[in-house]
Amino acid sequence: MIFPVLKASSYILIHTPDTLKHYGSTQVTTRAKDSHDDYLKQLNRHLRDFKQVVNYAPNQCYIGNLLPDQLTEINQPWYAEANLLEGKRFGELGELMPEDEFYGLVKHVDSFDLVKLTAAFTKQVQEKLAEHPIFSQQNLALGAGNELSEIKQLLAEQDAAPLYFKDQLVGCIKRAHESDENLNSHVMLENLMAKASAYLAIINLQAKSGVDLSTVEYVVECSEEACGDINQRGGGNFAKAIAESAGCINATGVDMRSFCAGPTHALVNSAALVKAGVYKNVLVVAGGSVAKLGMNGKDHVKKEMPVLEDVLGGFAALITANDGLSPVIRTDVIGRHKVGTGSSPQAVISSLVTEPLDQNKLKLVDIDRYSVEMQNPEITKPAGAGNVPEANYKMIAALGVKRGDLEKKDLLDFVKKHGMPGFAPTQGHIPSGIPFLGHAIKMMADNTIEKAMIIGKGSLFLGRMTNQFDGVSFLLEKNSGTVAPEEGYNSEEVKRLFAAAMRKVADSLLGEGE
Repeated sequence: MIFPVLKASSYILIHTPDTLKHYGSTQVTTRAKDSHDDYLKQLNRHLRDFKQVVNYAPNQCYIGNLLPDQLTEINQPWYAEANLLEGKRFGELGELMPEDEFYGLVKHVDSFDLVKLTAAFTKQVQEKLAEHPIFSQQNLALGAGNELSEIKQLLAEQDAAPLYFKDQLVGCIKRAHESDENLNSHVMLENLMAKASAYLAIINLQAKSGVDLSTVEYVVECSEEACGDINQRGGGNFAKAIAESAGCINATGVDMRSFCAGPTHALVNSAALVKAGVYKNVLVVAGGSVAKLGMNGKDHVKKEMPVLEDVLGGFAALITANDGLSPVIRTDVIGRHKVGTGSSPQAVISSLVTEPLDQNKLKLVDIDRYSVEMQNPEITKPAGAGNVPEANYKMIAALGVKRGDLEKKDLLDFVKKHGMPGFAPTQGHIPSGIPFLGHAIKMMADNTIEKAMIIGKGSLFLGRMTNQFDGVSFLLEKNSGTVAPEEGYNSEEVKRLFAAAMRKVADSLLGEGE
């Protein structure tokens, strides 16, 4: 059987401390309750600068400069000054971007002139982007900018969301409708930043892989944001808007949502579309979630550590027809959390891991790596959520012991051999399965691994529509080099084979009649 392939992937992080302070959900709700809250007073001294963010080992891993296994060789806590690396802003799989340059991208992808930046700041950003290895080659539409007095007037006279850089007012984002709360300035800020970060991920994919974006036929966007107005709240379409900004001129697209499991659903559905021959090249993309900036900040401040949720995350992945080289997506090894599965951790893992393996006569130990919920434990442990990836690996190993796939004494060895440290920011959809895709491509090319299971899990109960969990998984496998035999047939040959088959049927029927 011939399967579609994962051709390329990219990963980006954007350091957004000012956006965190003013628009992260924890900060917004705390400020609304008490603008003099002690947490807000302490927040500034717990924020990192851009250099610290670049030198943070998990961030270097996310953009492809370190393999996950290499994180185990670095002393923890990774955020400690003594354990910071000499990191690089640009990685094998993507980049880290500072907040001022990102505001320039937000302005660039704005189709309705909602983003206003001061003239001085616009000039500063334009100069920085002119030295960017990717954007120096592009004509970003930033305009001349506005006077600071104009920005202040907009803030005073209407609903507008101020933009700050290093605590200085540098612009604002206007509301998109006079009375529709779905188009207010805060929502437009969240949506434009999701769009801009997804755009950055696609542009990095193009730069790192050399893919011609005009060959992309379909874009599936799978973030946790929603765009629409009062009559179709969340109606979309981020995908086509992002495709337009990125220059995917021959693409259409759709938004796909399932909380943290959304990206894995998007990858499975994209693989199915390519497998079916509906599209040859499908791009899966997601930008970052502003609301989750500083989500666990109070716990980080209490522990006298940096507020580590200071980056927006994004990724892009290209699914194509089999090229004989790239890792294949085994569309016959798909796990899914069914309605009747149940919500216990054992039931969830069984439905996503052991059931699809059993159906294909594979054992747990046959899978070299599992990529589940790759949250960075330095973010989640202070908040009481523990080491999420490790907990998942222990559950998989425990099921393996119960099934007889491994001995009880080998449980921790299984975790070490088949798992990996968490390294992704808690951006909701970003950590769930997909951060390992780029590493898997590299490790399969280097013959380090042959099989990896990508597992997305989601919390549907957050929408207050159901108490269900959600999840889906697929197997990523090293390409055997086999190309589709059907690619060798032309339409005339197919007609000839069909006619020959029909003659056999007719001869058989005539024989029975005699």
